[in-house]
Amino acid sequence: MDPLRPVGIRQKIALARRLRREPTPTERHAWSLLRDCQLLGLKFRRQHVLHGFIVDFYCAELRLVLELDGHPHDGAGQADCDAARTAWLEAAGYTVIRMRNRDLTRQRLEELVGRVSRAKISSSSSPSPEGRGGQGVRPEGRGGQGVRTEVEGVRGRTGRAWG
Repeated sequence: MDPLRPVGIRQKIALARRLRREPTPTERHAWSLLRDCQLLGLKFRRQHVLHGFIVDFYCAELRLVLELDGHPHDGAGQADCDAARTAWLEAAGYTVIRMRNRDLTRQRLEELVGRVSRAKISSSSSPSPEGRGGQGVRPEGRGGQGVRTEVEGVRGRTGRAWG
C-alpha cells in the first residue's frame, strides 16, 4: 500500500480487520491484558479506525489511544510520522500513550492508564468557577476543541510519549 496515496474508509476498515486477525506477538499479549474490561474496568478496542488512523488500542471512555512501538518505529522517518500522528490526535482531544514493546507489562499498563484516568476524573470533577455546579458553563473540549491532559511520565520531550 502506497503511504502517500489517500486510502478510503472502507479500505481502512478492511485493513484494521486484517490487523486484528494477524496481530504481532506483542499486540496479542497486550490484548490479553486489555480485553473484557480486565484493566481497571475499562473497555478497549483493538486496531480501531480513529479520524483516518488505525490505532493499536482505544478506550472511548477516556479518549485514550495506546500505541505499541517495536522495531519498525525506530527509523527517523517513522519517528517523525509517529510524532505528527500523536500531535494530530492530541489536538483532536485524545490522550496518546506510546509504549515500547519491551516495556509492556500489566503493571506498567495499569500505572499509565491509571494516571490518565485519575487526571481525567480530577479535571472533570472540579467545581465551576461560578459556583453553579457547571450550569450554563460549557466545559473545555466541547464544540470540536480538544482537551490536552498532561500526565506525568506519558509524554516525551520530542512529542513521543514513551510508557
